[in-house]
Formats: sequence, structure tokens, C-alpha cells
Amino acid sequence: MVRDVQETVGIILAGGRGERAKPITLESADHIRSKALIPLAGRRLIEWVVDACREQGIRRFFVVAQGLENRGQIKAVLGHGERHGVEVRYSRPRFDRYNVGSGAATLHNVEQWDLQGDALVLPVDSLFDFSLQEMLDSHRERRALVTVAAVEREPEEIAGKYGVMVTGSDGWVTSFEEKPDLARMREIFPESARTAGPGLPTNAGMYLIDCGRLRAVARRPPLLRLAHQRLDWGGDLLPWLVKHGAPVTFHSIRSLGDLGNVQDYLDTLTDVLAGRYPQISRMLGEPTSERPRYWIHESSLRTTDDLTGTTLAQKIAEGSVHIGEGVRIGRHVTIGEGVSLAYCDIGDGADLREGARLERTFCGDAAMIGPCAWATDAYIGPMAEVQSEAGLTTRLNRYTAVGDGARLSAGSRLEGVRVYPRLAVPSLDHVPVGTELTSSNDVLRWVS
Repeated sequence: MVRDVQETVGIILAGGRGERAKPITLESADHIRSKALIPLAGRRLIEWVVDACREQGIRRFFVVAQGLENRGQIKAVLGHGERHGVEVRYSRPRFDRYNVGSGAATLHNVEQWDLQGDALVLPVDSLFDFSLQEMLDSHRERRALVTVAAVEREPEEIAGKYGVMVTGSDGWVTSFEEKPDLARMREIFPESARTAGPGLPTNAGMYLIDCGRLRAVARRPPLLRLAHQRLDWGGDLLPWLVKHGAPVTFHSIRSLGDLGNVQDYLDTLTDVLAGRYPQISRMLGEPTSERPRYWIHESSLRTTDDLTGTTLAQKIAEGSVHIGEGVRIGRHVTIGEGVSLAYCDIGDGADLREGARLERTFCGDAAMIGPCAWATDAYIGPMAEVQSEAGLTTRLNRYTAVGDGARLSAGSRLEGVRVYPRLAVPSLDHVPVGTELTSSNDVLRWVS
């Protein structure tokens, strides 16, 4: 049972531009979609954040937004929280110029909102599986200024990607290493190379803070000056606090899913659909089938395709469509015969033609997948069209992303390629992994 959590508020840092996640964060080549609005399993990321925290007792949220588009997009989804049963307030536009880094944005807005008690500071491009009550108990028992949510990882996983915490025998954080390489980690943690024990605590990017005490520290002139420059939580604020003797500790949580780039997004989506985030699994509701476990909206089960005139429910029953483990299908989706799906998130109104095979793939609202197309580890945005046909199949894999409204011609073979929104792409093959097709000029470079 949740206890005392009503005293804790949520602070959502939602002002980032999502550059690493392009084209997922693009509505067109020059119009950025807020990271908060990235779709995942039938909701926007910020809705998952709010709903998951609400289930643990948080009822008041403060959103740090940035600029006209970011603020307007988020407010169009969340409003003031009525639909989610919470209260939502937004940072004031006149303070946007102070939101230079996640740490600076937190310090300035905690002061402006006059917050005094405990607050949970969350990024909007990650999913968490954790117990807020356990984290609160640890935070309050130790009288910490900041408790850092931590995920235990092996050195090889950490190297060059995650910040790691160094702690004393008393459990207090003594220093931070931001994305150290493997040699540096073996120098700091020599025992990790000799023994197979628990992983090292990495910063998950979520913080439980004592607002009143942090505000007092933030008024010190040295930190006040830093907060008017770029001040990030992991690289700047936490190291400064520890260096100046502030009581900073950490609390291990069960899972963290980063959604900051295409690969991390698809890996996290697969984990969500596989049930590795129990709280989100509960929020998805009762599955249509337990073995294999999948969710299909009833309107899609009743939808017929134009070739056979049979419903999806009939095709599943007779075995002409294979719905494997970890599939979510939204409303009014059309699925043809011979389609096979596993660990896929299919948006409302999508059209999957006969023989298409998708695995570990996101397919956005009203996307169209042609006959016999194959996609593995792929993101296919809303209204995108993947043309394909028997004998001229299109294949997408290795974390390829197709932006909103883009159109791929039949026979394309793309591996690890990012296609920006609304581009018309002819049949392409042998495009190098990591290529970004941002304009028609980029496309023309690879036309033989």
C-alpha cells in the first residue's frame, strides 16, 4: 500500500530537442516533435511517465518545457492533467533562458514554484520500473539531499555510455565518473575485474530531491553563477554537490529504458512488450491472449481485409495470420493473410498487407506495409508507406527508421538507415549502415 507519497511531487524535464532520436522526433525535416510526444505502446512517453507516477501516488506535476513548439505540443497532450487525474503546471516562458541544462532548469524552476518538500525529478525520454515508496524510505532515513536512482551494470556495458558513481563504505557518493572508458573503470573499481559480483551503480537520470535544502544550497554564489551557465545533472550539478560535501546517495531500481536514440527506443519497446516493465504491463490492461501474450483492440479483431473479406479474429483462429509473443495492435488495423508479427507495436489504422513479416518493430498510426515486406528492428513512422510486392520485397533491419509520411519503393534494402519524414525514396540497396537520408539530394546520391 502506498504511504506518504502524496507529499512528493513530480518534476518532468521535457525541454530537450531529441536530436539523437531523429527521425522519431521529427514531424517534417524542419519541425521537431517534442521527445515527450514520442509514441510507444499506444501512449505518448509523457503520458506513461505521468500515469506510472500517478499509480505510485504522485498527484502534482511540474513540467519544465522550452519554447513555443515544445510547450504547446506537451500541453495539447497533458492539458492541466484532468484526463490523467492529476494536476499539471508548466514552467513560465519568461524563464526559458535559464533552462540551460537539466540541472540549471531544475534549480531555477524549483525556486520559481516555491517547492519545499520532496520531489521526484524525471527525464521524459526514459522509462523506469521502480518502487517510489522504497526510494522515499531510503531517502528520508538517510536524510539525503539527493538520492540518485541507479541501475547496476557491468563495466563492459557502461564503457563510454553511462555515468557511474563511486561510493564510500558508508554508502554515500564520493565522486562521479561521466561515461568512463573501460580502462578508467578498471582503475576506479579494480575489484570488478576480479570478481563476479553485483554490477556497478550507474546514474539512471532520475533524482529524489529535498527541494527546500537544495534551494538553500543553490543560493550559494558559486553554484548560483554556474546555474546561469550550462549545468547538467550528471556532468555538473551532482559532481559539484558531492565535491562540496552535500549528502548524496543512491538507490538501486529494477529497470531503466532509455529512448534517446533509435536503437535504444526499439530495444526498450521490445522489453516493454516482453513484460520486463511490470508496471507498464499492468497499465496495458488484460491481454487478448496469454500464450502467446498479445493485446489486440476489439475493433481490429472485427476488421476485414479487402482480399479475403475475413476478419482478423477469423484469420488468427484458422492460422492464416501468426500473432506471436509481445504484440500490441491498436484500433481499426487491417491485417492480410500470411502476416506474421512478434514483439511489434502496431498503431491505429495501420494497414499490413498479405505476407508481411515484422519483428521487434514499431509501426505508427495509419502506416502502410506492402505485401511480403520484411522488417526487423525497425521504426516505421505514422503515415509512412513501405511499398513491397512478391518478387520485389522490401527489407528493413538493423535499427532502420522511416520518418512520418515517408515512402519507400518496392525492393528497397535498408540496414541501419534513417529516412527523414515525407521523403520519397526509390528502390535502394547497398546504402551504408548509419546513413541519414535527410533530403532529396541525399537520396539522389545513392540512386544507381
